[in-house]
Amino acid sequence: MNKMTVKDVKDWAGKRVLVRCDFNVPMKDGVITDENRIMGALPTIKYLMEHGAKVILCSHMGKPHSIFSEEVKLNKKDKAKVEKGETTAEAIIEKAKKDEPKKLTLAPVAKRLNELLGGKVTFASDVVGPDAQAKVAACKEGECVLLENLRFHWEEEKKDLEFCKKLAAFCDIYVNDAFGTAHRSHASTAAIVEYGLVKTAVCGFLIEKELTVMADSLEHPVRPFVAILGGAKVADKLGVISNLLEKCDILIIGGGMAYTFLKAQGHEVGTSLVDDEKLDYCKEMLAKAQASGKELLLPVDTVITKNFPDPIDAPIEIETVPSTAIPADMMGLDIGEKTRALYAEKVKKAKTVIWNGPMGVFENPTLAAGTIAVAQALADAEGATTIVGGGDSAAACTQLGFADKITHISTGGGASLELFEGKVLPGIACLNEKE
Repeated sequence: MNKMTVKDVKDWAGKRVLVRCDFNVPMKDGVITDENRIMGALPTIKYLMEHGAKVILCSHMGKPHSIFSEEVKLNKKDKAKVEKGETTAEAIIEKAKKDEPKKLTLAPVAKRLNELLGGKVTFASDVVGPDAQAKVAACKEGECVLLENLRFHWEEEKKDLEFCKKLAAFCDIYVNDAFGTAHRSHASTAAIVEYGLVKTAVCGFLIEKELTVMADSLEHPVRPFVAILGGAKVADKLGVISNLLEKCDILIIGGGMAYTFLKAQGHEVGTSLVDDEKLDYCKEMLAKAQASGKELLLPVDTVITKNFPDPIDAPIEIETVPSTAIPADMMGLDIGEKTRALYAEKVKKAKTVIWNGPMGVFENPTLAAGTIAVAQALADAEGATTIVGGGDSAAACTQLGFADKITHISTGGGASLELFEGKVLPGIACLNEKE
């Protein structure tokens, strides 16, 4: 990693510092239900406060309709409702105007930060408006201001120049510590620097750790290097599969995408999830693995059932069959016992392991065994660097109690996937290089 970090700036005293954090935490009835992202941001915030900076924190929360600015947008779910005639855009916006200021406010995050940081955090009820301007102006050395939800402004995602100028007016130095949004080129994640509005732009400790552990492991892995990919669709991981095949020694496939690979080999997969448009791609990847001497492993047995569970955690009857013998009227929803043992054995011998995507419908207790087995294998991999690439895999490790036995669990599912794919992340690319 060759990007400047907060430690590369010699003098923070009196400097106004805009810190892009990821405080998009899960909430229920105004109460934070998981504080991991808040805790992950604390080391950088504390470091800046202790070195006399005036710290201005900003983050998004959820996906609001941007009802507080000129441009209103509907999400896919709402657009579908309007198209079906179930409601109108006007009705959706009116409801959003009532609900979103309460549901998607960062006020509960500010309250929790204030408790964690000795009462030195104030909350601005807007982003670049009068309240934010007044509270940033009043901020003293060693204190913080948290701005309201950035996405209450449509200009954030559109990286509007005037909005960027207003954000930049709050700071002398910019710090990005939100890895979860580093793959987005939004006003607060990249454009504020890309437009040349802030000259000194560095990463915080969280992004530094993500890049040091994940990027270095990808570029300079200790071998054997095993990559495990799960999740539903091949289309979501096209570039990832190809890039990892060039870097790893063994690529393990599980989850819904495995059935597209199995069908590409000519096997019957019943009513399992299949991405028919990607069958040729899967054939190409199988050929690529063979030509390069890499192992590409698919499930040898599969847990099947008649219908997808509804609700998703409902009790369900299952059986296990060879992956080459799935009945035409059944669907595969998890890897079988033999596959779990096979995958665990490969992980056991590895020195570097990365994992992204569950092995099955892990939200259902009956169909979680494959995902649990992979998480257990990573936890038991002595002497190996084990990395979980955010998203559902990270949630599974945390829920199952394996988090403290994994070398690194990424805070960004989408960002880590793009890193695995070899893409340049805008929120990282914009930061200053070390001299």
